[in-house]
Amino acid sequence: MQKINFALIGAAGYIAPRHLKAIKETGNSLISALDKHDAVGIMDSYFPDADFFLETERFDRHLDKLRRQGEKKIEYVSICSPNYLHDSHIRLALRNDANVICEKPLVLNPWNIDALGIIEKETGKKINNILQLRLHNSIINLKNRIDNGPKDKIYDIDLTYITSRGHWYFMSWKGDASKSGGIATNIGVHFFDMLMWIFGEVKNSVVHYYSDYKAGGFLQLKNARVRWFLSIDSDDLPDKIKQTDQRTYRSILVDGQETEFSEGFGDLHTQSYKEILKGNGFGLEASYPSINAVHDIRHAIPVGPKGDYHPVLKKYSLNSFKKIVRWTFLMIC
Repeated sequence: MQKINFALIGAAGYIAPRHLKAIKETGNSLISALDKHDAVGIMDSYFPDADFFLETERFDRHLDKLRRQGEKKIEYVSICSPNYLHDSHIRLALRNDANVICEKPLVLNPWNIDALGIIEKETGKKINNILQLRLHNSIINLKNRIDNGPKDKIYDIDLTYITSRGHWYFMSWKGDASKSGGIATNIGVHFFDMLMWIFGEVKNSVVHYYSDYKAGGFLQLKNARVRWFLSIDSDDLPDKIKQTDQRTYRSILVDGQETEFSEGFGDLHTQSYKEILKGNGFGLEASYPSINAVHDIRHAIPVGPKGDYHPVLKKYSLNSFKKIVRWTFLMIC
């Protein structure tokens, strides 16, 4: 079997090692990589002979030369760069006649997907988004259970995701909502994708609380009522999790029943690559609903503790809700 030639953008990023591992474990080659930071020693563990570039212009030129020479033409570009650069880097890959494998979120705005669809058709290449939760065994089992259940049933869902982050977070691009899309986009988009994949499209969306550190709201899906809460604040961790020194908590309650999916994430990128290379990747159409949902969430004005809101939010005072609502309103205006 002939090896497929890959390039990678964002080689110094947190998620890059999973892509390097996936390229290696699928029996393919990394030819070149790009990052503005040079702390990329991890590449030696996977592809020590890959060319490395610090400047996008030189990397682009390199891909163009390989394309024209033909021998080491890049067939896939894997994108692990900051969220706000995904759109530009996808376009760079398509211009160089390469398919794309891009981390979540694919882009920040739904209209970016519309524009990329035009370029995808012009080039004949495919844009694939990493939506790894769709490949998690526990999530697949949940989807099968719902698909085989009553067709008109409306399920009650509580989604809780708390992943503690240190002071570095707000010094990085992730803490800049214009670059990351904010907390719902940066840490929540693949959960919203998973819920819509299982329970159907969004009928109504309400945001109760939204800040740089945490957010909570309600989604009415076709077959579910979803109360959701996302946080990077370790104070929000349940006491039982704090006692074990864990920094992350994931929970999905479906009609009061826990769906456990804390484990099993280690190989999901490799599985994603295997499916993409077989032609079974998740493309623009699959990505659109969740990108549209998180766009609407971050532009909504929080309504405070009204209606059906997530139980975690009950510990916040009415004054804290008012402060967040006022801050959000001023930011939007």
